[in-house]
Amino acid sequence: MTPIRPRRPNPYGASPLDRASARREDAAFLASARADPGSLFVPLAKGEVLLSGAEKTVRAVFITGRAADGLRESASYAFLGLWQGRAVFAVDCEGDPPLFGPEAQFGDLRAAAGALPEAEAAVLAHARGLMHWRARHRFCGVCGGACDARSGGNTLVCTRCETPHFPRTDPAVIMLVVREDAALLGHSPRFPVPDMYSTLAGFVEPGESLEAAVAREVLEEAGVRVGAVVYHSSQPWPFPASLMLGFYAEAQSTEIVLDPDELADARWFSRAEIRNHKELGFRLPRGDSIARRLIEDWLDAG
Repeated sequence: MTPIRPRRPNPYGASPLDRASARREDAAFLASARADPGSLFVPLAKGEVLLSGAEKTVRAVFITGRAADGLRESASYAFLGLWQGRAVFAVDCEGDPPLFGPEAQFGDLRAAAGALPEAEAAVLAHARGLMHWRARHRFCGVCGGACDARSGGNTLVCTRCETPHFPRTDPAVIMLVVREDAALLGHSPRFPVPDMYSTLAGFVEPGESLEAAVAREVLEEAGVRVGAVVYHSSQPWPFPASLMLGFYAEAQSTEIVLDPDELADARWFSRAEIRNHKELGFRLPRGDSIARRLIEDWLDAG
């Protein structure tokens, strides 16, 4: 199976940040950076990010200078890294979020991501994923004690048993199954769009290789056996906390046997049918997804 290379970075993956992990334990640096009027703050409220504009003109809003005074002393912060020498912090605005002017509103990152510049989308994804983990791991999974943030908010440590806890990212495989000029796309009952067909995907289980996870998920969901599995690219997916690992898989069988709990429908589509999906009455996955990139790069290779 000939590898198909990604034509461009996946959304959320083109981060401009130097994560500067060596500075996370430097309390003096963190205090100075938080007080610096040039530092950038990324506010979040209930998983939403701060945006301005609408549709194609939407932009991320990063708070700096005196406008950030209300954020500097928050205990619920995390140091994300350096952007062109400026420190960047995520801040969870717990309770009623502050107002940052009539043009700035908290909104859904996924709804805006397609219009955001790649660098801004990546920084917001980083902030959202890290603060989501922080909000849901306030207590130790070993003894139940309360956790304190350390390492600039990038680690949690139990105040009772001192067990350290690190940000969780769940690996998930996502694959376009192909056979000659056809690709297998499925419709999940969980899709928010009733006429969308996308690649298959699933989480990696303990003790399982990525290639084995690809083969297992395709067989379980669609009853199709695959042979060669070739890596394409990866994408951070902070909805809420996954790393999508993209592959192409070569089908060894074509008969489809659905798992109705996972797929409401699955079909083989030719390149021509996928290119003309609008005319044929079905949609492809959203443009900010690695699923869409897998499909588009396969189309371009044919």
